[in-house]
Amino acid sequence: MEHQNHTEKWRLPAEWESQWGVQLTWPHARTDWVPMLDEITATYEEMAREIRKREELLIVGEPSNDTWARDHGFITLVNDQGGVRLLDFCFNGWGEKFPADLDNAINRRLYDEGKISGDYVDCLDFVLEGGSIESDGRGTIFTTSGCLLAPHRNQPMTQAEIEARLKRDLCAERILWIDHGHLTGDDTDGHIDTLVRICPDDTLLYVGCDDPEDEQYEDLKLMEAQLQTFRTLEGKPYRLMRLPMPQPIYENSERLPATYANFLVVNGAVLCPTYDQPEQDAEALRIIGEAFPDREIVGIDCRSVIRQHGSLHCCTMQFPHVKR
Repeated sequence: MEHQNHTEKWRLPAEWESQWGVQLTWPHARTDWVPMLDEITATYEEMAREIRKREELLIVGEPSNDTWARDHGFITLVNDQGGVRLLDFCFNGWGEKFPADLDNAINRRLYDEGKISGDYVDCLDFVLEGGSIESDGRGTIFTTSGCLLAPHRNQPMTQAEIEARLKRDLCAERILWIDHGHLTGDDTDGHIDTLVRICPDDTLLYVGCDDPEDEQYEDLKLMEAQLQTFRTLEGKPYRLMRLPMPQPIYENSERLPATYANFLVVNGAVLCPTYDQPEQDAEALRIIGEAFPDREIVGIDCRSVIRQHGSLHCCTMQFPHVKR
């Protein structure tokens, strides 16, 4: 890929910027959703209705191994001249844990069929999932060392080499690495969208834990302490807002990685995962609403999604609106 022409000012937009649409890759009978296909389909229908109220919806049918559009979808850069770069990174099932050959071919097919417009950029020599990065839209990318340095992603690349690649491909000024935080049951090796989300006005929403007996407590405390050391490009501390931890949810005695951080920002609203826990759900929605005071806050029951170790944001990928 060519290096950035700085006069073009390519950037990865923040999620709260204007969007033309969202991609959903739909559950079907050849995915792991088979035992609960009706239940997950109902959840996807609710997501689809809420998205469609506010913007376009791109549904990918059955040419997929699974449904996690966040991780196999295009990562889209824009510039002030109306340019669009569709970055097609390699998705390899979160470090070769699961088959991903069909998922990894979706972007090229969408592009070739004219479903998405822009300049296609082949980044398939580098493994990167959309759920592993967050952008403030102004040159700072947040990620987790637990994920990007995990086995079977981009070894033998060093952290410095991976950072240089991220800066180049995402046209970023800097990368902030989060070195702590992991949810029990998470298949992704600690995707940032399960832990910390960047919001307007240099706000970081992050997952906290108040129970010292919880196995996640110590690592999340270390994550919180590291976030307190982060500074904006202007040298100011971030505004930190702590999300509650859902009460543990189990499937066959296995703890599932439930999190309120896995929300989706769309035009005029934030779609937030809920888990039929009235007290925790209400507190999470209140805090997210405080971070996004100008948007409607919509709860979507994600107890079905969490059974396959993901949540609402993992199911979706937004496409930014481009100024023409």
